[in-house]
Formats: sequence, C-alpha cells, structure tokens
Amino acid sequence: MAAAITRVFDLLRHSLQNPKQEFINGKINGKWINYSTEAFCEAVDDLSKGLIKQGISKGGRVAVMSHNRPEWNIADFAANQIGAYQIPLYPTLAEHDIQFILKDADIAIVFVADEALYQKIKPCAEVVNPTIKIYSFNEISNVPHWKTLLEEGRAATDIDLDTYRNQITPEDILTLIYTSGTTGTPKGVMLTHNNLVANFVNSAVVMPEGVNKGLSFLPLSHIFERMIIYLYLFNHTAVYYAESMETIVADIQHVKPNAFSTVPRLLEKVYDKIMEKGKALTGVKKGIFFWSLALAEKYTTDAGWWYNIQLGIARKLVFNKWQEALGGEIVVIVSGGAALNPRLARIFWAAGMPVFEGYGLTETSPVITVNHFGATLFGSVGEVIQGVEVKIAADGEVLTRGHHMMKGYYNRPDLTAEAIDQDGWFHTGDIGELVNGKFLRITDRKKEMFKTAGGKYVAPQMLENKYKESIFIEQIIVLGENRKFPSALIVPNFETLKTWASRKGISFTSNEEIIKNEQVLAKYNEVIEAANTGFGKWERVKRFALLPNEWSIDGGELTPKLSLKRKIITEKNNDTIEKIYKDAEDYKAPH
Repeated sequence: MAAAITRVFDLLRHSLQNPKQEFINGKINGKWINYSTEAFCEAVDDLSKGLIKQGISKGGRVAVMSHNRPEWNIADFAANQIGAYQIPLYPTLAEHDIQFILKDADIAIVFVADEALYQKIKPCAEVVNPTIKIYSFNEISNVPHWKTLLEEGRAATDIDLDTYRNQITPEDILTLIYTSGTTGTPKGVMLTHNNLVANFVNSAVVMPEGVNKGLSFLPLSHIFERMIIYLYLFNHTAVYYAESMETIVADIQHVKPNAFSTVPRLLEKVYDKIMEKGKALTGVKKGIFFWSLALAEKYTTDAGWWYNIQLGIARKLVFNKWQEALGGEIVVIVSGGAALNPRLARIFWAAGMPVFEGYGLTETSPVITVNHFGATLFGSVGEVIQGVEVKIAADGEVLTRGHHMMKGYYNRPDLTAEAIDQDGWFHTGDIGELVNGKFLRITDRKKEMFKTAGGKYVAPQMLENKYKESIFIEQIIVLGENRKFPSALIVPNFETLKTWASRKGISFTSNEEIIKNEQVLAKYNEVIEAANTGFGKWERVKRFALLPNEWSIDGGELTPKLSLKRKIITEKNNDTIEKIYKDAEDYKAPH
C-alpha cells in the first residue's frame, strides 16, 4: 500500500517502498558520495534526534547555508519532520542580509558547507546572537561537525520521532524563504507542507516514464530547485548533485541523467557553444549542420510525415551529437526562473531533448503553470496546474490563487495585505495573457515596463530576449524610462567576439580595448538593427554601450536565480547611460 503524502517528510516512507543503492548523491572535492535510501533515512532520523537534544522542536528555526549536496537534504528533512522551520541561506548573501535574516527568523542553529561559509556567517552570528550554534558539513578545525549531532541522535534511544511527526499538520509551516528580490529588505515567505506537497504532486505531469536519474545544479536555496528535488523523490528518481558549474560537463557524462532543471541562460550557453562548432565546419558538413538547424527552427509538436522524415535524418547526422554532449539519455529538461526563447525551445525539442517551460514565484511554492507532454505551446509558460486558478487583471497583471499560495510574509502582515487582495488573489507583478483560454504567456514584469518621454510603453524583456538570440550578446539590459528612446547596455559574448575579431584581423589586448574598436561597434550595431525588425519604432533600441565585464551574483548585478537587478545595474553604470543620451543629443545638434 502506497504511503500517503500530506507532509513533505512523508516522501521518506514513500521512497523506502522503492529503495535505491544510489538515492541522493553528490560530488564533493572531485569524489562522488552516494547515500542509499536506507542510509539517507537513517541519517535524517539521527539528525532529527540530535536537533531535539539541542532543544529544537516544533516551531524551532534551523538554517542551511550550503551549495547543493546530500547533507543539505538531510538537514532539511531532519528539521521538517520534527516541525522546525527550515531556512535556506544563499551562499552568496551579503553580510547585511545574513544579519537581517538571522535576527528576523530568530535562527537557533545553522549548518554551513565549508570553512569559507563558516567565516562568512560566524561574524554575523556574533553580532546578532552569539548563542547561535553553527555546525559544518566539511571537517573544520575547532568548529562543531554535523556528525556530532548524528552521533548524539543515534544514542538517543529514548526519543520517539513519531511523537513529533504526529504533531505536524499539512498546514504547518515547512520553511521560511527570504526572497532576494531586486531591491529592498528581504521578505520571509512562509510556505507550508501542503504548499509544497500539492505543488510537486500537481507538477508531476512534467515527468514522463523513464526519468530514473536527475542531475541538479541550480541552488537548492531557491524554491524552484528544492521543489524539483521533492518531485524527483515523489517520482522515485535518484538525485545527483553536480560539484559546480565548472565540472558540469564531466558530471553530466558521469551521471548520464534522464532529466535536469535549468534556467534559460544555461541552455543559451550550450546552444552558443554548439553554434561555434557548427560555424567552424566546412563543406558538406557545414551545409548539413545549418540545414538541420533551419529545420529545427520550424519544429512543432504536430509536424507532418515529411517533416518527421527529414528530422530523423537531421537527428542521425547532427542532433545525436548534441544529445551525447548532455549525456545521451535526456528524456526531459525543465526550464524556469526567466523567459525561454521559443526558438531555442523548438531547437532543443527537434534535437530530441524536450524542454518544458514553467512559471511561478517563491510566494507560489513555486509552480503556477507548466508545459508538458500533450499540452505544450511554444512561447508560453504552459497551462495552469490542477488546483490553481489564474486570471488576468484589467491592467494585464497575472493574478493567482489556490493550494500553492504562501501563508504570507513572516512578521510583515502589511506586505502580505499588499500582495494578496481581499478576494484571495495573489498579485504576481507580471504582465501576461491567456492564449486559447488555456496557456499563459508572460510578456513582462509590471514594474519593469517603462514609458518613454514620448508617452509610449516599452516591455524590455521582450526586446532583451530577441537581442539575446545573437551569439555575440552574453547579457543585455534595455533602458529608457522618461527618455526620448530606448537604449541598451550590452555585455558581449567575448569568446565569440574574440574569434570574430581574429578572423577580421582586429588586434586587442583586453576586453576594455576590444569594445572600443570601431569595427566591433559597427558589428554590434548590425546585430541590434537586425533584431529590431518586427518591433515598433518607439520600442527599438537606438543606441547602446558595450561593457567589459560580465554581470554576476557575486558582483551584485544578478539575483541567485540569475535575474537582472535592474536598479543595481543602472546605478553602477549611470555615467555610461548618461553618456549614451548626451552623445545622441550632441550628434543631432547643429554644427
């Protein structure tokens, strides 16, 4: 008889009904660490008892600050099966945000991955509350190791964990997730056991038969990847954590996953590398490559027999190499966190690696809509999952309500009231439309749309997604609030740019030098002009500036899920932006 799943930790008993030798696995310092289902569940129970011995019980606060690894999940389940709130801390958090969260959430115990993170959080804990206990997953001199809690728990034969489990209801809080946001103080999103359980049960439509191994590399601190891991366990899929983005190619070849979740930017990078190899081909091979690519761009899920015959040839000659680059056994890829270019989705589908785009927010735990086999519309974020409602407000904002709705913002009833109206609708802040009354299409962020000096509204994300189709553009932000025309800051794909420059005989010694070259600027002008086709005259980018350094999480320009922090980027590049518009005025001025 299947175990009933009403609380997240019920996944453990569910998993024990189909035990695996490799259940939750991680690569740490170049070595794979494998937990069987039994060993994992035993470690969870021991750690739960160890936490109880430290005074943690229902309503207690346990934080985890670590990159993806099996211990992250052990600490998560150990806390949530005794009713404690699990609070994930992004490893990239700034000091002031760490201090705020430690204090706001009243955290009692923190698990950290390594010495670098220990050194980061220890001073913050000393300022907020010196009694906060910190345990490390790696062995660090003079720092309590997490296995001491395991040993304490293993010896605590007097503790009956079922007494604690039985006190937990589906509506109890599972986790506090502090949204990084793009501005302002972090907000603690309260999500319940039922929020997550209903979400992964009703999102399971994305996982077809044959998904036995899932590779994970997006941060577990973000609700998207955390829910995906719960979904894998619900689906009896073994989980493998890549060591880092630097080792991802080797890790994929080792694991040969059937599935992984990603953000569009990573798929764009895979595509860019493939394109570089394709352009380096010569003769017949190059012709076949670009014939296959042109065919892929026309892919539909209901293409006719002649198209499918051609596609079969393209897969055999070209796309099977793409598949091999991702391990050769991909059944499905799940994309979230940002808009996926429809052209890119078609190409991956044509290559035999279906990409399902979904949509949601931390506050919606997270999935609201998702594409899946039998219900996919390219350019949309899919259909609404079961038990969830969506409607479009008069101003175009996407509103939603259902089992996925957060309990509210912790300690902030004022912000909760702003986000959820009297009829129970959560205001997402995104602008969208329902296609055929079924598929949701997101067109922009409500707060990111801007009005030019001419009174015309511009949706920057639509423009940015189009411009990023060029292999010459790594990152781009479109600006123009109260200006005469839209402009852009562009971070080139320097690998592509330098290859092109070498072919053109352009010499350079640094990024700063190459972006000032007249031929390079002319090339980027061509790229922008080509992409402008199809947009209204008022929304086209008229001027741009090239920047020498990529935006990053560590640099403060990106959120942990790789969204642009528009305010930070514009503040850091204010002089460059002002120069764009001043030069435009000077150019038009009579001489």
